[in-house]
Amino acid sequence: MPTRTHVLFAGGGTAGHLFPGLAVADRMVAHDPTLRVTFAIPGSEFECQWVHRHGYEYMKVPCAPRRFGPRGMWQFLKANWSGYLAGSKALNARRVSLVVGLGGYGSAPMGRAAIAQGVPLMLMEQNVIPGKATRWLARSAKLVCAAHEAARPYFAKDCPLIFTGNPVRAEVAALSRSMPAHAEPDRPGMYRLMVLGGSRGAQSLNQSVPYALYRLRDQLGPWHIFHQSGADDTEVTRALYRKFALPARVEPFFADVAGVLRHTDLVVSRSGGTSLAELACAGVPAICIPYPHAADGHQLANAQVYAREGACRVFDSAPYAGRYDAELAEVLSDVLASAEIRSEMSQRMRRLGRPDAAEQVASLARNLLAGVPARQAA
Repeated sequence: MPTRTHVLFAGGGTAGHLFPGLAVADRMVAHDPTLRVTFAIPGSEFECQWVHRHGYEYMKVPCAPRRFGPRGMWQFLKANWSGYLAGSKALNARRVSLVVGLGGYGSAPMGRAAIAQGVPLMLMEQNVIPGKATRWLARSAKLVCAAHEAARPYFAKDCPLIFTGNPVRAEVAALSRSMPAHAEPDRPGMYRLMVLGGSRGAQSLNQSVPYALYRLRDQLGPWHIFHQSGADDTEVTRALYRKFALPARVEPFFADVAGVLRHTDLVVSRSGGTSLAELACAGVPAICIPYPHAADGHQLANAQVYAREGACRVFDSAPYAGRYDAELAEVLSDVLASAEIRSEMSQRMRRLGRPDAAEQVASLARNLLAGVPARQAA
């Protein structure tokens, strides 16, 4: 019986890294149902549930982000060395044909193991400023699929680099073919504002956005609020909206993001690469509040790419030590009040969508499996 081709996706840690990998894996399996797929992930409950939901195997690989101080550095080295050893053993035992790194620290141990074992390595990068793991692994990768042309200066000139856009799940990509929510006849005069702090939520958004919206309460008559808070702040955030008598649905995480975005008119969001790619496919305008402590300021760089095209407005919260509701309310006010502004931003956002990115990356991976040289694959 012939051995099944085996592709291993390495990384995760957040939805922003995991979901593009799941999107590409789904496209590859749709093309070849015999393909064996494994995800090597840090192993949070969130990751395990989503990989299992898509029907793939997973293995938990020790890894850790770089930390400062003697103890932090020791933990970093210990975890990643353990992950490297586990990855090397798995690549041999599972007869892996291709490793696809998903970016972030979670991709580093398995990526290093692939290089040492001579297993072809392909990388995906969601952000304008690539993470340190991607930049280091790119030196030995067969191909790097980057989301944005603006990432080019961060890679060596001889790096096999191609700009594919950021893969999104099929149901999100399908939103690129649907009409904007504000044009749907079943919602006359009603609008939806969505607050997205990432898969883990964002405490500063959970604190500042309800206060900002309370300041704008006279403008919120036709609006209904959906707020993704993360698991830790759900009840506190719900209590804030109740206190302010604002109509809001607060959930730790919206699993059906496509269903929610289909009827969303404006988003207040962090600016991770995957979140922005999803908003672009849906054509939803955004007020972006980049995470101020993101490595190398990559979230601010992501948001600026979209802002230059008129698809979003950027509110930089870095200068504020506490709440920033008064300043955020000023940025939100005219966008909430004007359907014309939102419509123009929506059109510009939609033009940035790359709904075919998952299929393109999957095709490039198939070429590598078939032995097509990287330059020809790209």
